Amino acid sequence: MAGSTGRSIGGTIRDLLLGREPADIDLTVREDARGWAADLARTTGGAYVPLGRDEDAARVVWRGRSIDFSSFREGAVLIEEDLWKRDITVNSLAVSVQGLLSGDESPRSSAVRVLDPTGGLDDLAGQCVRVTTDRSFSSDPLRLLRVFRFAATHGFSVQRQTLDLVGRQRRLISRVAPERVAHELDLIMESPRAHATFADMAAAGLLFEVLPELKAGIGIKQPASHHLDVFDHCLATLQAMEKLQADPARFFAGFSEVLRDYLDNGRRRKQLKWAALFHDLGKPATVAIRKDRGGRITFYNHDRAGADLFTAIARRLRWSNADTTAVADLIAFHMRPFHLCNVSRRGQLSLKACLRLIRLAGPSLPGLFLLSMADTLAGQGPGRPEQIEREVADLFVRLEEVRGEYVEPVRSLPPLLTGRDLIDELHLVPGPLFREILDTVAEAHMEKKISSRREALALAADLLGR
Repeated sequence: MAGSTGRSIGGTIRDLLLGREPADIDLTVREDARGWAADLARTTGGAYVPLGRDEDAARVVWRGRSIDFSSFREGAVLIEEDLWKRDITVNSLAVSVQGLLSGDESPRSSAVRVLDPTGGLDDLAGQCVRVTTDRSFSSDPLRLLRVFRFAATHGFSVQRQTLDLVGRQRRLISRVAPERVAHELDLIMESPRAHATFADMAAAGLLFEVLPELKAGIGIKQPASHHLDVFDHCLATLQAMEKLQADPARFFAGFSEVLRDYLDNGRRRKQLKWAALFHDLGKPATVAIRKDRGGRITFYNHDRAGADLFTAIARRLRWSNADTTAVADLIAFHMRPFHLCNVSRRGQLSLKACLRLIRLAGPSLPGLFLLSMADTLAGQGPGRPEQIEREVADLFVRLEEVRGEYVEPVRSLPPLLTGRDLIDELHLVPGPLFREILDTVAEAHMEKKISSRREALALAADLLGR
């Protein structure tokens, strides 16, 4: 491959300069990137993987590391021209690999000459995200999201002029496939700076291009328990959720291990943060001013409406069924702990009510209470109950006691009644009524009202009016 000098570029150089181990190695050549990659694969015995259908790019996977090759972009002849065509300045750095391969230079050595035509080194030092040119977003509109994702994951700030450019060109994002948009949004949400980043995206107008449903919450006033409109309250709830995930035992003393076990299982941290942002999505569609109640603002059934709206968003963004269901359920149930807090405040909290919420929430019970706590922390209006955080925490303690004393002992035993029993003994045809009967029987068993198969069959027959 003589006649084409290789350069290590972009994220590889950036990460090395930041003192981080690069996840991959990125190399660019003037032309025939796939040929270079094929040669390296043959030499090392690595796996060759072509990248993109129309791009001259390929990957070599060798000893658990990916080495990506790409040709100069958009007709560039010189490496400097190629660097100007990249997304942001800190990703537009390069060094020649010739000195590195010969052993004369080290990538961390001050002797290495870093090519920096766009000013990326200064921006790296200043932790600044800046596009290389005003044409960066029109070249690839996904970059509108990538600048915020990079800021979120690296702890950088987006330059003011770049934010202004995002605002002017934000509608270009409509050209990007939903799956690519969803991927960038997920990476932002998984970062520890999701709240600040989504706030910046909202200020630039980009957030409402990708999630227009959130815009309806701007200016929607809330009852006296809140000090923010619906949209800002949702952002504040996300901020509170990030703080709770960092220290879950702060408001739930004695349950640090339970909550961390929950949070560290699968994608729950990200799911909870999405639920926090979207938990009041249904309020604009359900808002009413009750003149018969002194002008009180109400949002009846906003939890169910919000879950339905969110499900439509998730389908648009091609979310997985598992993530969609998990977040939709959290949104749909997020008011249940507050309803029980109201009942408990009157001294009327029953075992049955506790069991029903435990059954309804299932394994997501700790997450539901984290969401409720984040919701309370984000609502600091003068009309809020004085001890609402303590009430939410005490209710979680009570439900955990009920779960340990009444629920788990029953779950560890074979069920008193099965669907086969309903068919054979009561001659029922399988359908939705099965689940209702079996749940009621299980609940009665947990309440210790029944303890045998005979009693379970009698209860099922009674429910059927027989």
